[in-house]
Amino acid sequence: MKVSTKSRYALHLMLALALHGEQNLSVKSVAETEGISEKYLEQVIPMLVREGYVKSVRGARGGYHLTRNPDDYTVGMILRAVEGSIAPVACLDDAVNQCAKCKECVTLDLWEQVDRAISNVVDHVTLADLVDKQRRMEKRCRSAPEQSYA
Repeated sequence: MKVSTKSRYALHLMLALALHGEQNLSVKSVAETEGISEKYLEQVIPMLVREGYVKSVRGARGGYHLTRNPDDYTVGMILRAVEGSIAPVACLDDAVNQCAKCKECVTLDLWEQVDRAISNVVDHVTLADLVDKQRRMEKRCRSAPEQSYA
């Protein structure tokens, strides 16, 4: 399974918003900071707004901010907001398997295990977890002594 660029950008955007608390951020500033396409972010943000995860504010101090605390978002929620299903195979997209061969499919159990494993990870990591990890990483980088290459 490969995570799409759209999902990666959505996660980076949500993380940037979480790191800035209630401060509004423009798509342009997030794109510059994250080194990603502004046009691509402009395609992703409406999906997050539609889900109610992000709010848009117009005006001079406008931009976007999270509608909830970072603890309230899981990575799985964010991925599903932009992808729909994150199941590894199409036959697991619906609550009831619609595949005509599901009763005799020898690989179905394998795909269900993969689906549960992926969900177990992405549904148990919150945006707050990523914020904490980012801040610890930044702190380590700031406190590391500079090396001389003389």
